[in-house]
Amino acid sequence: MIKRILVGLGGTPYTPVAIQRAVGLAKRFKAEITGVTVVDLKHLSKVGPVPVGGEQAADKLRRHRIAVTKERIEEAISKFESACAEAGIKYQVKREERENPFDLMISLARYHDLMIFGLRSLFEYGISVEEPKDTLVRLVSAGVRPIIAVSDEFRPIQKALIAYSGSMESAKTMKRFIQLSPWPDVKLKIVNFQRSEDKARQFLYDASEYCRTHGFVVETESNPGSPKDFLLPMATLWQADLIVMGNSARNLMLRRLIGETALHIIRNADRSLFLCQ
Repeated sequence: MIKRILVGLGGTPYTPVAIQRAVGLAKRFKAEITGVTVVDLKHLSKVGPVPVGGEQAADKLRRHRIAVTKERIEEAISKFESACAEAGIKYQVKREERENPFDLMISLARYHDLMIFGLRSLFEYGISVEEPKDTLVRLVSAGVRPIIAVSDEFRPIQKALIAYSGSMESAKTMKRFIQLSPWPDVKLKIVNFQRSEDKARQFLYDASEYCRTHGFVVETESNPGSPKDFLLPMATLWQADLIVMGNSARNLMLRRLIGETALHIIRNADRSLFLCQ
């Protein structure tokens, strides 16, 4: 059951969708939301090498970046507060200024049931300079889960594509999504990428029976190819609104297999992801 939701308010193009998604789920589950934003002033003050005589211009740039950042964040907070108030949802806002936003996210995640962030950025001028693998993946690897990574376009979640490899880690992600049941009426499609047709058939049968036991409508599909090459096209063809994805092996997401698969999906997906480890 979802009772506490953590949402990133970074003032990025993903923020309005994150707010709408969080408010919708909070309303359904009668949950409360914590909106959080982090400003890294030290990072914002870095303007690169300053030539002789250029300190005044550099200082002007620093002040401009800080002002724009705070303005965008305040706009995001205002929209968040208005959305929560209109929906009658209990909420709180945490404003932080610190060098390492990840520490705060990890700390807050301990006491929330679900985290909602932007698919490719968390905070426009804080974390977003890093690659996606250093944002969402670092959070998941640190134990922040489950995460809904939203795209920059809101779409109702009517179809969810579950990438299931048969591994224990992959099963945990599927079970977490099913047990959490953020969208009870969602239609499911479980896909498996196995060269062995017999293994694929067994994995898909077992997984689909588990989901059906929980009351979900399920269909399945196997593909002998690579999930890196075929997962996103399959999601597009089926018109999935969400991709449920965990580890394919015992490797952490920072290791090779996930580096080739999950990171590719995070960087290229045009729809929301449900990430868990």
